[in-house]
Amino acid sequence: MHEQCAGTKQAAILRSGVGPTVIRAMQLLVSFASSLSQGCVHALRGVELPHLCRLLARFSPTVRDTGDEHSFSPPHERALAAALGWQGADGCLPWAARQAAADRVDTGSHAWGLLTPAHLRVATDHVSLVDPAELALDEASSRALLEAVRSTFESEGWLIVYASPLRWYAAHETLRDLPCAAIDRVIGRNVDIWMPPDPRVKLIRRMQSEVQMLFYNHPCNDERATRGELVVNSFWLSGCGVRQPENATPDVLLDDTLRAPALAQDWGAWSEAWSALDAGPIRALLASAERGQPAALSLCGERSAQRFDALPQSAWARLTRGWRKPAVAPLLESL
Repeated sequence: MHEQCAGTKQAAILRSGVGPTVIRAMQLLVSFASSLSQGCVHALRGVELPHLCRLLARFSPTVRDTGDEHSFSPPHERALAAALGWQGADGCLPWAARQAAADRVDTGSHAWGLLTPAHLRVATDHVSLVDPAELALDEASSRALLEAVRSTFESEGWLIVYASPLRWYAAHETLRDLPCAAIDRVIGRNVDIWMPPDPRVKLIRRMQSEVQMLFYNHPCNDERATRGELVVNSFWLSGCGVRQPENATPDVLLDDTLRAPALAQDWGAWSEAWSALDAGPIRALLASAERGQPAALSLCGERSAQRFDALPQSAWARLTRGWRKPAVAPLLESL
């Protein structure tokens, strides 16, 4: 979801950096707030998040979206889809069509999917997907690679559109309601467990094989290999479906600053990113609530998402909230 959640005309869904001190969003969504990794569990018990602690003492837990770590749609995608008013089964949220529209592609009534150029790393007993950001793919190389495989797709009746080095769009009827795992689920993991048992996936696997052969001796990859860079040897398909209408909701901010260190399992950097998030967007959201403005926070982990709202409180609740010291680490671990 990374590039998947860019702007919209109906609802200003934004992404934050390390932490602006002023937030326009009334609802803040934090992705990768926790992980099942033991390294993350250990890191959580050492990181100090004073503003989050104060916010949780003031806000009330409302909606909880409970899932598991094997769902194709991660909790932050489900939370954002809910804010947009979307409907869709697991893995069937049409992020590709939404992003394509933001990239000024005429999506029409087609079913779209996002093709992300990728490097599949072959190990002894499995194949894993490297974070595409590590490719540092430039536009010229990306366009050349896409042109090399365009006829493979178009011969099957697919429509192919280039948008950016890591965003190629495809439209085809087989992508309508096709469940696909978000690439955030797959990075660093065995790709086989994220291929759904759907007959239509056989076509995707075949096309992946054909693309791999075409990429194998491509001049761009030869040059990358000479420079010691990762080659582009496949693609990942995600975000399939037909574009859906969106609610005219208040601004929602999806903060993904925890994503990169979490996917890299760099828990030291992840802890530092959490501290920056606490001192920036979390602090600003708390300040908005203290000024009486509507505010909400959704913490999204690997399995579940928990929303907190700044609801009206009784005089007793306002008096006693300073005594409350929410246990932040156990809460995040539960996600």
